[in-house]
Amino acid sequence: MTIWQPDLGDKSGPKYILIAEAIGEGIAQGTLKERDRMPVQRDLAYWLGLSLNTVSRAYAEAIRRGYLQGEVGRGTYVRRTGPIPVQQVQAGMARSSSGPIDFTLNLPAAGEGAAALAKSLETLQGSQSLAAYLDYQTEVEAPRHAEAAAAWLRNLGLDIENDGVILTNGAQHGLLVSLLATARPGDVLLTETMTYGPIKAMARHLGLKLRPLAMDDGGLSPAALDAACRESAAKVLYCLPTLQTPTTITMTEARRHEIAAIAKKHELLIIEDDVFGFLPPERPAPLACHAPDNTVFLTSTSKCLAPGLRVGFLYAPPRLRRPLRAAVNLSCWMPPPLMAEIASSWIIDGTADKLNQFQRSEAQARQEMARRILAGHDVRADPHGFHLWLSLPQHWWAESFRAAAERQGVKVLTGETFVINQAKAPNAIRLCLSHEPSRARVSRGLEIIAGLLDETGDAGGLVV
Repeated sequence: MTIWQPDLGDKSGPKYILIAEAIGEGIAQGTLKERDRMPVQRDLAYWLGLSLNTVSRAYAEAIRRGYLQGEVGRGTYVRRTGPIPVQQVQAGMARSSSGPIDFTLNLPAAGEGAAALAKSLETLQGSQSLAAYLDYQTEVEAPRHAEAAAAWLRNLGLDIENDGVILTNGAQHGLLVSLLATARPGDVLLTETMTYGPIKAMARHLGLKLRPLAMDDGGLSPAALDAACRESAAKVLYCLPTLQTPTTITMTEARRHEIAAIAKKHELLIIEDDVFGFLPPERPAPLACHAPDNTVFLTSTSKCLAPGLRVGFLYAPPRLRRPLRAAVNLSCWMPPPLMAEIASSWIIDGTADKLNQFQRSEAQARQEMARRILAGHDVRADPHGFHLWLSLPQHWWAESFRAAAERQGVKVLTGETFVINQAKAPNAIRLCLSHEPSRARVSRGLEIIAGLLDETGDAGGLVV
């Protein structure tokens, strides 16, 4: 057969992800068939002008996604078709207490969510209205869910109406819904220069043009935002004012007031991602409080309670509620009523407060551990956040450091994951401390990172 080579074109994003996606597309289009042998990694790296590490990482990602399988002594092949065994699926979803230490996933600690879920399911078992959770529902038909969500959001200082809350399948779905409702193909979408990685894929699929805005130690630069509004026809800004990913910056109240004033002056709509907003015990009021008529506020239960609930919340000015609800209907019709009921019951009976308090205390304990182990290194962190931002010394390139850490059993993400302009990726890595099931594994992983930082490194390993 003809040797397969991906056409990466001018696509943006980490090269290893683009290669893995190209493999998936090749399988879907029939270009790659079951049992086809993949090119030798070194050869593919040479053809594409990339490092061997990048191609190896791409193959590993394709194996993780179920596209490929490796055979010792024979190479890598397109995976056999058919369902993945249940045991394998369950193993892949579990938080392993062995194997590589994973600092790539920004998810909350395990906590007591499972015990709370067992109690909720036991209560639901005796309900006389179980059939309702298997039928179509909206906030109008299930006001209890909207009321609980509104009560939960008021904890952040928002003065909101129950009927203004829109439920989604998590914050990521809320972001997609917000873009569907407020932007059109060809529009310019303003973002912070480093931001939530999936926004790049969303913009690509929706035909939006991303324009990154400069940041300083206080977060998004008001001057850069004002200039962008004057120089472009941009009407939408996406930002993370609280515990920004990846930088961990939380905008001050004064900075939020400046951003809101600029938005009102230019009639700019803000999509405020507050997914980490429930972690700090004290935080500035959301942008939505400063510019309520210009802000779509979104958050979810994924970071403060449990990621598997997939229950998110949108709150927006009245003029946007109908298009936002239409976008929810278009993309998923509705969040699953059963999950919305569980989240609502937790909010109402106080379970949500207890679970969120656990996340706060665990985040603080793990951040204290990181401060001790990484003392003396260039680390930006918030004592109440799940992640930290580590600038690397000059003798390390980010991709070389990532590969070295992985060889020692620690997985991290480099700065290129979060930048809009790949050519300006900072020489830094993000570490997420909360996904690992035990503090002992977090400590061991941080010790490995600290040890690597003190090594000579390999400045010649920069990825082209």
